[in-house]
Amino acid sequence: MSTPDTSVAGVPPTTAVIGAGISGLTASKMLDDYGIPYTTFETSDRVGGNWAFGNPNGHSSAYRSLHIDTSKHQLSFRDYPMPDDYPDFPHHTQIKAYLDGYADAFGLREHIEFENGVAHAERRPGGGWDVLDQRGEHRRFDLLVVANGHHWDPRFADFPGEFTGVTLHSHHYVDPRTPMDFTGQRILIVGIGNSAADIAVELSSKALQNEVVLSTRSSAWIVPKYFAGKPADKYYRTSPYVPLKWQRKLVQALQPVTAGRPQDYGLPAPNHKFFEAHPTQSVELPLRLGSGDVVAKGNVARLDGETVYFEDGTSRDVDVIIYATGYNITFPFFDPSFLSAPDNRIDLYKRMFVPGLDDLAFAGFAQAVPTLFPFVECQARLLAAYAAGHYALPPVAEMRRVIAAETEKYTGHMVPSARHTQQVDYFLYEHDLRTRELPAGRKRAEAAR
Repeated sequence: MSTPDTSVAGVPPTTAVIGAGISGLTASKMLDDYGIPYTTFETSDRVGGNWAFGNPNGHSSAYRSLHIDTSKHQLSFRDYPMPDDYPDFPHHTQIKAYLDGYADAFGLREHIEFENGVAHAERRPGGGWDVLDQRGEHRRFDLLVVANGHHWDPRFADFPGEFTGVTLHSHHYVDPRTPMDFTGQRILIVGIGNSAADIAVELSSKALQNEVVLSTRSSAWIVPKYFAGKPADKYYRTSPYVPLKWQRKLVQALQPVTAGRPQDYGLPAPNHKFFEAHPTQSVELPLRLGSGDVVAKGNVARLDGETVYFEDGTSRDVDVIIYATGYNITFPFFDPSFLSAPDNRIDLYKRMFVPGLDDLAFAGFAQAVPTLFPFVECQARLLAAYAAGHYALPPVAEMRRVIAAETEKYTGHMVPSARHTQQVDYFLYEHDLRTRELPAGRKRAEAAR
């Protein structure tokens, strides 16, 4: 059983938090609540991470028209509710304002060193960390919290051949005029996640005179944003008391009735059942497909100059390829030999702790369905309790057993993909931490005293 060594002796561990996005802010707030001395390192001049549009550190993937796909009813932090006057699906500027308000309400900025990220972090032989910040100063901390996000290092598909047109990732797409003039272009969008759908809808407007093709390897189930006049995710809640397999079967039966089959409006038939891959949330994509403004194709077979050949034997000449193909989980401040996430796989106990490293914690490294904000707030509570010595981890062998069991529970039914390695159900996760893990960890901590 382990807790940070200094907390056992009654001295709170000095803590470094990497990043002032959603995860770093919630971690910082909870550490402050528990009286843990901490410093938050942020490469940018502002808080918000991915939700800071035009973030000068390059880590924001927000485009100008972006509205969040999760309704505000699933987004609010428990200790800082989202404003009542916000729309159901806030614009990115409203999410940024919400995070600014959160940082100001709890006095978090005074602990943040802006424009001073962590250049390198190395674990000392006896425990604790040597941190080299971007200003060149060496710092020492007892506990390191990694909250640098996982939607900033673009991942590209690797197709045979060479394309001679313009290539970019959706991470760098801003609007129909930036980073280039997307008018009168033949555009191929690779991918079918939420960003791919939004960009395809935006660029297929007849006013722009583009030809837009959407290529998908696996296709996707499209879910509406509204159901019966209410945000659809208000009706989504999994139960810890009913087998998860049964709950999936129920929604799989209902999906074609509530939202239709993807092939009905022109997409290839998915190679998976509903909830065996991330669904795509879009009101407008089915309409654009059904109107002929967006043409759907299967996977790309090869590239040849300006010609793209598809696996169905057809081809299209295109000027621009936009890859909306996700992101790599990257830790640039660690030596790869120490810790990395090949193919986006990293085994973390409760999605937070590396077995055997009791002075390192991760925050926000999961694809939480249906909501990230309360998920990271939930993780932050466990983190702060751990730092304060009120929670202890189980033995390493038990941690590894639980990691294997929960990987199977949350992702065993999913299509194998780097996109799904960190899938987790928020409701089941939160229930487990609140009713089982935190009480069990408290007992372990008391027994170790």
